[in-house]
Amino acid sequence: MRCKRYCNANDISIEEFDNIKKENSNLIILDVRSPQEFKEGHIAGSTLIPSYEIIKSIRKVLPDKKTLIIVYCQNGGRSRNTVCKLKQMGYVNVYNLKYGLEGYIKNGNHTVLE
Repeated sequence: MRCKRYCNANDISIEEFDNIKKENSNLIILDVRSPQEFKEGHIAGSTLIPSYEIIKSIRKVLPDKKTLIIVYCQNGGRSRNTVCKLKQMGYVNVYNLKYGLEGYIKNGNHTVLE
């Protein structure tokens, strides 16, 4: 399954992400980087499913396609593609964290777990 070039990945800013986290207790924060990258640091509360595993694993981890999901990677590329794949699979509340973990860290005032 390839991401179509016309897919709208619904980017959200760090500020929007912070607001969504405060308002939604059922939010799933999905890290699509490699296990090694995840070990080196990740957003608190995030779930790891590497982008190369998403099609095989997502239905087991998130069977409800209406779940609110924020996807991130290191700088936004893999997560953007993953959002498109999830939308093609029928997930409807999926958003890409613009600039990924790098943007999250650069924005300041954010804790990254190691």
